[in-house]
Amino acid sequence: MLNGIGLGMLYFLLAVGLTIIFGLLQFVNFAHGAFYLLGAYLTYDFVERGMNFWLAMVLAAVIVAVVAGVVEAVLLRRIYKLPHTFHILVTVGIALFIQELVIILWGPLGGSVAAPSVLNGVVMVGDFIYPKYRLFMIGFTAVLAIGLYWALERTRLGAIVRAGSESSENMALLGYDTLRINTLVFAAGAGLAGLAGALVAPIRGVEPFMGIEALSIAFVVVVIGGMGSYVGALVAGILVGVVQSLMATIWPEGARLMIYLGMAAVIVLLPRGLYGRA
Repeated sequence: MLNGIGLGMLYFLLAVGLTIIFGLLQFVNFAHGAFYLLGAYLTYDFVERGMNFWLAMVLAAVIVAVVAGVVEAVLLRRIYKLPHTFHILVTVGIALFIQELVIILWGPLGGSVAAPSVLNGVVMVGDFIYPKYRLFMIGFTAVLAIGLYWALERTRLGAIVRAGSESSENMALLGYDTLRINTLVFAAGAGLAGLAGALVAPIRGVEPFMGIEALSIAFVVVVIGGMGSYVGALVAGILVGVVQSLMATIWPEGARLMIYLGMAAVIVLLPRGLYGRA
């Protein structure tokens, strides 16, 4: 269960950026997994150069957000009004470019990232033994989830983002720079994906194709939770993580299969997702 909750919170970090971007921009971002990949590899590179893990994690997420903001401002804002086919083609192209760039810079074999020394070892409570880093990851992402919810629901900036998802035209008429808001939201969503990549690096290491797997999981979470729903991303992320973790102990070969069967059931029974709007 704990492994599942930890996985689920990582899936939430991945999916929440994707769902916020879709909610505001109505834009399907197939490059989202590549930003996760870039965050993981930047963390790996900084730690290999002797940087403190905590600084490496924050710096990686910030760099990914900046890169994503530049990509949005230079390229993506030109295709928002075009059919979704163009969104898919352009963002898949960006994802492949980033993936190949990672292979050129760091090689095709991947590597491992050491957890911070303070989080090495395990916590023992009676017969229960659990890695400290995984406990930290659950606590950290939970705090982050609460902070993000507060920012979206209780601040002026969050109100602007939510209003923009309802009607960007009305926001523009009220005098808000919608282009700048779009760029900031896209950068923040990608930065969260980069942070998820940084957090997962000490657990599973890094390899050039991890972004593809992450993207597929992120879309499953978004479909189950409901496109554009923050609460849906959180609930679905934890649900998917727990199902995958429990199935891994019962039927390891079918653990991933059950995730997609669950998504198919949601599409059939509740097409808008658990918390999505019709």
